[in-house]
Amino acid sequence: MLLVVSFVVVGTLAPMTGLGAAGIAAPSAGSSTAAECSYPITETDATGTDVTLEDEPETVVTLTPSPAQTIWDIGADEKVIGLTKHAENLEGAEERTSVSTEAETIQPEVVVDLEPDLVLATDTSYVSEETIETLREAGLTVYYIPEATSLEEVRDRTQLIGSLVGACDGAAETVDWMDEELAVVDAAIDGEDQPDVLYTFFGYTAGSGTFVHDVIEAAGGTNVAAEAGVEGYHELNDEVVIDSDPDWIITNTNSPEVPETPAYQSTTAVQNDQTVTININELNRPGPRTVDAVTELADTFHPDAYAAAVDDAETSAETDESDDESDGDELPGFGVGAVVIAALLFVMATLQRTSRS
Repeated sequence: MLLVVSFVVVGTLAPMTGLGAAGIAAPSAGSSTAAECSYPITETDATGTDVTLEDEPETVVTLTPSPAQTIWDIGADEKVIGLTKHAENLEGAEERTSVSTEAETIQPEVVVDLEPDLVLATDTSYVSEETIETLREAGLTVYYIPEATSLEEVRDRTQLIGSLVGACDGAAETVDWMDEELAVVDAAIDGEDQPDVLYTFFGYTAGSGTFVHDVIEAAGGTNVAAEAGVEGYHELNDEVVIDSDPDWIITNTNSPEVPETPAYQSTTAVQNDQTVTININELNRPGPRTVDAVTELADTFHPDAYAAAVDDAETSAETDESDDESDGDELPGFGVGAVVIAALLFVMATLQRTSRS
């Protein structure tokens, strides 16, 4: 009889392990872990050219810092064999070949000698369409990435670069991180008053149609340059500074000082010591790390609201994690105790039937 009882108990409890494991949620098909690249792939670049990659590239050269930074962020940096001087801040950059002069002029002959599977460049003044054509005539596959003018375009560009270099998983995870960070900022600035903000660097500013403008707005500020009708990156005159009287002035690490002119020194921002310096690689380089500039500015403009939003997000994440652990410990609809009780009742019923026979 003891042998029969042992068999019944084990036979009743054994399926619990398998069902319990099945209760733990697996990554969904749409999650970042499910993202996979496929080849051949064809994408139209900023020159209107359809660029086709038959196979995943093993070696990549970047002609501007932004795609280089993005490749590092999505975890595909081992593929980069050449980059420019302005990307030398990236970890391990010294092990790659520099393809530009100190003035950031591209050296096509150096790029050609490297024989990369893919060359990436962005639509900036540093890389002309003539340079792109020279490289293509040499037989290289070149993708000329359109200039990003918004955070949404930075997001899309991250996914594009991931699909081109064979790092779709890393790109998807990076975009997920961007979305999560920006969602916290959105929650923080909802209903908050927007301070007037001016960005200045080497006598220039960023007006509408620039991704820096989008960064300021996303962080809960009003870009006074755009309000004054400035478009793109443009020299800033004292009249705009005086008339706009910004509450905050942003500078970058390459040009950290606020101009000493009376126009700037008379602003509310300077009078109240409300200036902030942002890493130029985050503010002036459209890539995933631009989100760090957004969060830093949101924390600067709306410190209490941002701190509260971060706390709420962390609490929500902890609750979700706790719920996931609970789901994994119990059967759908049954706690462990309920399963054990059911098993014991089954054994008792079996014993009673046996005693009657």
